[in-house]
Amino acid sequence: MFRYGKVAFISSVDDEGFPNMKAMLMPRKIEGNCFYFTTNTSSLRVKQYQDNEKASIYFFNKGRFRYEGVMLIGTMEILQDTAIKQEIWKTGDTMFYKKGVTDPDYCVLKFTAIKGRHYCDLKTENIQFN
Repeated sequence: MFRYGKVAFISSVDDEGFPNMKAMLMPRKIEGNCFYFTTNTSSLRVKQYQDNEKASIYFFNKGRFRYEGVMLIGTMEILQDTAIKQEIWKTGDTMFYKKGVTDPDYCVLKFTAIKGRHYCDLKTENIQFN
């Protein structure tokens, strides 16, 4: 079983077709092949996902004697649904979203993985989601 670290990297595609990557805090919720992140509605990443839903996320776990990574490819949705925003809200989030859960600059990114690659101990394997 893969152990997620403290950081995730998410990628979007810019208007010229180039990948853009950003470090994020780990997903607030992982459910099957869906990963939920929080971010600012006004962010560049949200704009890019609105224009092109193709996305990738990468997780790694660097242990003392081994490195393990998972790269997933899929789509990213921008969710404004109050129920999911409340579900993954944490008390300290007011530092980023002053108006709380109803802050218009608070949204949820839902990544749905289609496929990926897992790396560990000098071996890689494909991952396919149905």
